[in-house]
Amino acid sequence: MKKKTLRSYISSFGLVIAAYAFCMFYMNNGMSRTLKGQLIPICSYVVMALSLNLVVGISGELSLGHAGFMSVGAFSGVIVSGWMLNGLAIESESLRLLCALVGGGLCAGVAGFLIGIPVLRLRGDYLAIVTLAFGEIIKSVINCVWVSVDGSKLAFAFNSNNVPGKILINGPQGAVKVDKIATFTGGFLLVLFALLVIMNLVHSHTGRAIMASRDNRIAAESVGISVMKYKTIAFVTSAVLAGMAGALYGLSISTFAPSKFDFNQSINVLVFIVLGGIGNLVGGMISATVLTILPEKLRAFNDYRMLAYAVVLILVMIATNSRSVKNFVSSLTAPLKKARKGDAEHA
Repeated sequence: MKKKTLRSYISSFGLVIAAYAFCMFYMNNGMSRTLKGQLIPICSYVVMALSLNLVVGISGELSLGHAGFMSVGAFSGVIVSGWMLNGLAIESESLRLLCALVGGGLCAGVAGFLIGIPVLRLRGDYLAIVTLAFGEIIKSVINCVWVSVDGSKLAFAFNSNNVPGKILINGPQGAVKVDKIATFTGGFLLVLFALLVIMNLVHSHTGRAIMASRDNRIAAESVGISVMKYKTIAFVTSAVLAGMAGALYGLSISTFAPSKFDFNQSINVLVFIVLGGIGNLVGGMISATVLTILPEKLRAFNDYRMLAYAVVLILVMIATNSRSVKNFVSSLTAPLKKARKGDAEHA
């Protein structure tokens, strides 16, 4: 493994592990109840940022329907968990959470594959518009679905509430009386898993082919790279991770409706990766964490909370694109880069 690749692995995983250790220490030493409640959603949104970065930053395609895959994973995860508890009498929360994450990821992956086949033949704005439409279609379909557990079987109904047994998905009301089994440790492990999958993919032959297709499609096709194949791999992998993030999120709250995963949700995730730097995995994780906590910290402004959030976001975007700010950051990191260069020359 190259030194540069190894260094990127160490820095990325080290950041996540350090953040986990800090949160666990803080939880045992006076963390507020509000912040504790945000830890699992933060993990979910970090995975969402990582998964969308794979499409937008690594693959070079603009997707505006990522919340659709999150919703598929969320509702699939609730169904799997509810069926295991009420239909199969499996009470182990860890096993149910694991199966829910896997089930949510697989269902979202199937949806991503079916959507990716026609969608990835398009480019640019056309691709963004179609992915946005598919995200809205998924939300509308889930609005019309009722799911219940009847004995050891699942009962499904479309556009009808005539389902026997214990209801898990109640049409427009969404998931009701969810058994909240998601944990911060489970979310932390999911972040590590998503980071491992994406970094291994990026530094593999497949990842190099994906980036070659992004940089120059014609040149990639001229040397025998199947652009459609590799973009589909990136898109489906991203959908699977988004579905797992959705399952984690869905099992952390008691009730949620399909309207939760609308166009605004997709834009929020896109803001995470734009603010953190397109293609920058660590930056995306940090911005997802900060922008998830920020609206809650601004609740003191009451009616002006979202206005203050928007102003802060605009100021941060201006600062990150300012040449003077970039020069200031470069001057701070210059000694560290010089030291690394000296170590490399001695080695």
